[in-house]
Amino acid sequence: MRLRPPGWLLCLLLLPWPLWQAHGSGFDYGLEPRLVAPDTWLVEGRREAFSRDNGGHIVNVAFIVTDAGVLLFDTGPSRRFGEQLRTAIARVTDRPVVHVFNSHAHPDHFLGNQAFADASIWALPDTREQIARDGDGLAENLYGLVGDWMRGTEVRQPDRSLDQALFEFGGHRLRLLAFGGHTGADLALLDETTGVLLAGDLVFYQRALTTPQTPGLDVWRQDLERLAALDYRLLVPGHGPLDREGRAVPQTDTYLDWLDGLLSASAEAGLTMNEVMQTPLDPRFADIALGRYELQRSVSHLYPRYEQRALEPVQKASPAPE
Repeated sequence: MRLRPPGWLLCLLLLPWPLWQAHGSGFDYGLEPRLVAPDTWLVEGRREAFSRDNGGHIVNVAFIVTDAGVLLFDTGPSRRFGEQLRTAIARVTDRPVVHVFNSHAHPDHFLGNQAFADASIWALPDTREQIARDGDGLAENLYGLVGDWMRGTEVRQPDRSLDQALFEFGGHRLRLLAFGGHTGADLALLDETTGVLLAGDLVFYQRALTTPQTPGLDVWRQDLERLAALDYRLLVPGHGPLDREGRAVPQTDTYLDWLDGLLSASAEAGLTMNEVMQTPLDPRFADIALGRYELQRSVSHLYPRYEQRALEPVQKASPAPE
C-alpha cells in the first residue's frame, strides 16, 4: 500500500521544483566540514530549494568533537547524505559519533539517521511522534523530488526523548531549548561552553523561511524573542550562513512581522490567494534567496487561516436563519 501524506506535507513537497539531473554518477554531496568555533564544525547547505541537482543538500549540519566522542546536530536529507557525513566527520576526528540530535521533523533534518544507528538519537517527544506519523510519507515524497539521491533511505526514528534542560558531554555544557514556532516541536541547542547557538529552522538567514507546519507566526515570533535574549556569540541557522553579528534573529523576526501584516491586510481587503502571491517583495528582503518562491508557498500554507479570521466578525454579525 502506498503511503499518502497529510495535506501539509503535500504543501511542503508537492509544489513545482526544478527537475535537473544529479551531477555525476557517484551522487557526491561534496560535504566539507569547516571549523567555526572551538571543537565545533559546520557543513553548510546550499541556499536553494530541493532539486535533483543538489540532492536535498540545503540544510546546515553541525557537530561538536570532544574527547568523549562526537555530538551531531541533524543528519541531512538521505541515507546517502548521512553516510557521506559520517565519512566527512571521520576526516576530522577518529572519535565515534555518540549522540545525534534531530532538531525537528522536516525531512532534510532527520532522514540521514540511518547512517548513525549505533549512536543515541535524541529528539523532543513531539518530534518523535511527528516522525512516527509522517516520516514514511516525507521520505516517499522527497524521493520524487531528488530521485536516486534517496536510494536506500528509510526512516530511522529517534530512540530517545529529550526531557531535560542541560546535557553535559565531553566538557561541553549544552542547554537544550524546546520551542514550537516552526513545526510545533523545535529544538535549539546552546553550547554554553563555546557560546554557539544551534538554532535549527527557528532561524533562517539570507534565505527565505518556510512555513508549512507552523502553528502560527505569532508563536514563532515569541520563540525568536526568547532566542534573542540568550547569551550567544555565534548562531548557526537551519539554513543560510553563520551569524556572528546578531543579525539572523532580527531578520527572521522582521520577515515574519512583514508576512503576518501582509496576510492580514490582504485578507481584510478581500484579495484572492493568487493576488497575494503576486505582491511585491519588501525591499528589505530583496537580497534573500528564494524570496518570491517561498512567499508563494507561505501564502498557500497560511492564507486560508487569515481569510477565515477576517470573516469571523462578519459571520458573528450575521443574523441566525429563522
